[in-house]
Amino acid sequence: QVQLVESGGGLVQAGGSLRLSCVASGRTFSSYAIGWFRQAPGKEREFVATINREGISTYYADSVKDRFTISRDNAKNTAYLQMNSLKPEDTAVYYCATSNSLHSRWLNEYDYWGQGTQVTVSS
Repeated sequence: QVQLVESGGGLVQAGGSLRLSCVASGRTFSSYAIGWFRQAPGKEREFVATINREGISTYYADSVKDRFTISRDNAKNTAYLQMNSLKPEDTAVYYCATSNSLHSRWLNEYDYWGQGTQVTVSS
């Protein structure tokens, strides 16, 4: 069992930045990959980024590449999503999740999910 709690969301103007955090408890944090997903109103949940267990290898959706950075601190049981140059289309609820797969962008390969944190980008 893994419990995930996201935080750091909020309202920001276009071009601004936010850093999301995902704190995990339960199973050993370094035993699974972490992914970030987002879901905008009326849309399906979509992949944003993922990082491997050691925090060395990352993979991004094309829509956020070069703007978002995923990282993790295994000593703090925490993963992060640094979001820069935010756009109104980045508005969504952001979720972190755990996976035993490397570089997966598929929802069904993620086992445990947090409750999400709202990010709103105004134009």
